Amino acid sequence: MSLGKILVVDDDSNLLEVIKIRLESAKYKVVTSEKEDEAIEAVKNQVFDMAIVDLQLADIDGITLMKEIKMINPDMPVLILTAYGSIETAVDAIQKGAFSYLTKPFDSRELLLQIKKAMENRRLAAEMKQLKEMVSEKYDFTNIVAKSLKMQNLLDQVSKIAKTDSTVYLYGESGTGKELIAKAIHLGSNRRDNPFIAINCAAIPENLLESELFGVIAHYPGLHNKEALRGKFELAHRGTIILDEIGDLPLPLQSKLLRVLQERQVQSLGGAKPVDIDVRVIVATNVDLWNEVQQGRFREDLYYRIHVIPVKLPPLREKKEDIPPLVNYFITGFNRKMKKKVKGVTPEAVQKLMMHDWPGNVRELENTIEFAMAMTQKNMLTDDLILQTGSYSEKMIKSFKDAKADFEKNYISSLLELTSGNVSKASELAGKYRADFYNLLKKYDLKKEDFKKS
Repeated sequence: MSLGKILVVDDDSNLLEVIKIRLESAKYKVVTSEKEDEAIEAVKNQVFDMAIVDLQLADIDGITLMKEIKMINPDMPVLILTAYGSIETAVDAIQKGAFSYLTKPFDSRELLLQIKKAMENRRLAAEMKQLKEMVSEKYDFTNIVAKSLKMQNLLDQVSKIAKTDSTVYLYGESGTGKELIAKAIHLGSNRRDNPFIAINCAAIPENLLESELFGVIAHYPGLHNKEALRGKFELAHRGTIILDEIGDLPLPLQSKLLRVLQERQVQSLGGAKPVDIDVRVIVATNVDLWNEVQQGRFREDLYYRIHVIPVKLPPLREKKEDIPPLVNYFITGFNRKMKKKVKGVTPEAVQKLMMHDWPGNVRELENTIEFAMAMTQKNMLTDDLILQTGSYSEKMIKSFKDAKADFEKNYISSLLELTSGNVSKASELAGKYRADFYNLLKKYDLKKEDFKKS
């Protein structure tokens, strides 16, 4: 399977052949060209993931060719090769749009590393562009259903908050839409064109959470230097980060988070020095954090640091005027997804919806409508499909912690089954260190011997 398609342009046919052989052995598809016009035609007629261009070609300089390539495909990263490795040349190439540059003669490992970084950079840029489009469409203020006075007042408050850079403290029951409001704050701010990153502090194992938040310096096989894996704070630079379920952050990480918020710097695990960050922080919780402070489970100084602009999200039972427009909103969405033509709900179904207390809030309402939409064969949702006895029984719903543990155990068991009990291979597939993987085996009382094929 190809890792990507690369255009290589150089007037040295011998070097072209060497690069082609090296890249093809690393599982890349390669198209080579010695002339500018051939390269331009190739870009017009084929899809490339990146280009490698020599700075000094026979008829044109590489930077000019790079500009012509980017006029056809603006998102294509270009790596410049140069025998004239001055700082001025490098800066000029990068300022004019090059992803990076390499000085001849170059090391093959360094070439492959630069290609890997360029490919990853393009993938992330494409994902970010898609995410921005999706978020802008789905999470703008105008798309938040708010008929009730409580929600209208909330959105008025949020629109004012968005213009500031102050830390926002969102609190309310599960399912009230805290991340939705956080995205609306981001989109209403002057940071809207920069990253919005959400991280659930309860969903990531404690031993991985620190590196997820703050980054880690790791060794990669075959490299002489250390490579940094950036944490979520660094990735959110100039944008917004929301720390959901902040109350589940372990005490040692609370201390490190406090330093980050105070100093506006983040230091990765194993890093030599801190990195400056410019990040708007939003935290969210469904627990009483002040009670957690009194119980000694949450730092008081961190509580005051994050409790700058508190915003309470009302539960659905306190804003039942929003139920009918929310139901219509969900029906419209599920009609599109399920290719149905449901027009609405019967009066009896509306009455049933309005009488329910909705302990799971908007999320429970959405699940209820999705169930009814999936089951109905009519053009109206009837009361017999709304909140069927046992359909959404609280007894049937596991806690997040139990559901996460079940998933983790089943996932690990599947990996061991796939690898016949080979822990090294299983941990590699999971993207975990072997020591961490062994800890998970111990946690769930799994033995690798039970998965070895006889």
